Amino acid sequence: MKQSQARIIREYGPFPGASTVGGVDYDGRYVWLATGDKLQALDPASGEIQKTLDVAADAGTAFDGTHLYQIAEKRIQKIDPNTGEIIATVPAPGDGEDSGMAWAEGSLWVGQYRKRKIHQVDPQTGAVLRTLESDRFVTGVTWINDELWHGTWEGDDADLRHIDSRTGDVLERIDLPEGVHVSGLTYDGNGSFYCGGGPSGKVRAVSRPE
Repeated sequence: MKQSQARIIREYGPFPGASTVGGVDYDGRYVWLATGDKLQALDPASGEIQKTLDVAADAGTAFDGTHLYQIAEKRIQKIDPNTGEIIATVPAPGDGEDSGMAWAEGSLWVGQYRKRKIHQVDPQTGAVLRTLESDRFVTGVTWINDELWHGTWEGDDADLRHIDSRTGDVLERIDLPEGVHVSGLTYDGNGSFYCGGGPSGKVRAVSRPE
């Protein structure tokens, strides 16, 4: 297994009216932040919030190229990012214990925090298609092309992990500094992870190792 120490290249926030950051996802322009009672669009270049949607947003966030998906309590909401309209909802697989979420291969990939699982979920029905096991609490989930990554946060330790999407085996690990935690996780396609900082209210950009 390849292992390295995280290099934090930028910190954002805390943001006004947002005491915590849960899910994060990148839509090609903005990093969307789940901040409890709203979704906020962060411009990673300026560090400014550019848009706010008034929707419940307490865990993972995903973007399928057109719509946002947002976990709120025991459901996943499909959202129009232009208006904030909730188009559809399906049950979340963790029944309220859900954490991160990503879109890939026509499916949602949803972390279940304390159960240490990642579920592949049918976005139309909420049905669980398959489940991967982890040996740590699972937070954010993201895909980089055909690579599945997730965050872990257990006690004071947190890291980012590249896992085999068939077996769950850990292939690579990036350890975060002591006291730095990861809630949501996304990748910008250009060398940077964005990590939600949970109750710190911050977002941190972490360089992906070469």
